[in-house]
Amino acid sequence: MSSMNTSFHRRKNVKKTPAPKPAVVLQPCLTKDEINLLPIQAWNGPIVLVQDDAALNAALEQLWKEPVLGFDTETRPTFTKGKVCLPALIQLSTADTAYLIQLTHLPFDDRVAELLASPRVLKVGVAIHDDMKALARIHDFTPAGVVDLAALARAKGIQAQGLRTLSANLLGFRISKSAQCSNWENRELSPQQVKYAATDAWVGRELYFHLI
Repeated sequence: MSSMNTSFHRRKNVKKTPAPKPAVVLQPCLTKDEINLLPIQAWNGPIVLVQDDAALNAALEQLWKEPVLGFDTETRPTFTKGKVCLPALIQLSTADTAYLIQLTHLPFDDRVAELLASPRVLKVGVAIHDDMKALARIHDFTPAGVVDLAALARAKGIQAQGLRTLSANLLGFRISKSAQCSNWENRELSPQQVKYAATDAWVGRELYFHLI
C-alpha cells in the first residue's frame, strides 16, 4: 500500500514541459532602392500650431476625446559630442487634425503631461519611449498608454523598424525626411517643417491601425 501511494505522488508531481512558442516568421522588407520608387505622401489635413495658452487649452479639449493619438517629437540636432538638446516640438494627431505644440512658445507642464500619462488615451509612435524620457527631463511625469510601433511590428515578424520603412512596407508610400535635421528651436517654423512634423504624427496613427 505504501509503495502504491509513493508511485501516485511521484506521478502527480511530474511537471509537464510547456509547448514551445511558435517562432515569429520574419517578413521580407523593401530595399532602399525599392522604397525610393514609391510615391511620396504627406498629411494634407488641418494643422494647428499651438503657440499660446488659449490654443493649448482648445487643442487639449479635442485631444482628450480621442482614443488613439499619433505621437512624435522633434529636437534640434546637435553635432557637438556630449551635448543633448531637449524636445522643441510635440506632435499629436487625431483622425482629422494634427496639433503641433511648440515648446519654444509654451512650457511643457502638467496640462500636456497629464494627457501623456493617461492610460485612457493611447499615444502611438516609433521609439516613443525615448521621446517620453526626453520630455520627462523637462517636466517630471510617468507616461502611460504608450505603444511603440517598432515593437508592435517586431512582434508580427516585420523587420522594418523606422517610420519611413514601416510606412513604405505597410502603407505603400514613402514620407519625406528632408526636414528631419533642421532647427526645431526656431520660433517660426517653415512650411516644410510644419508639413514634415504633422506627417510623422499622422503616419504613426495610420500604422497603428494597420498593425492591429
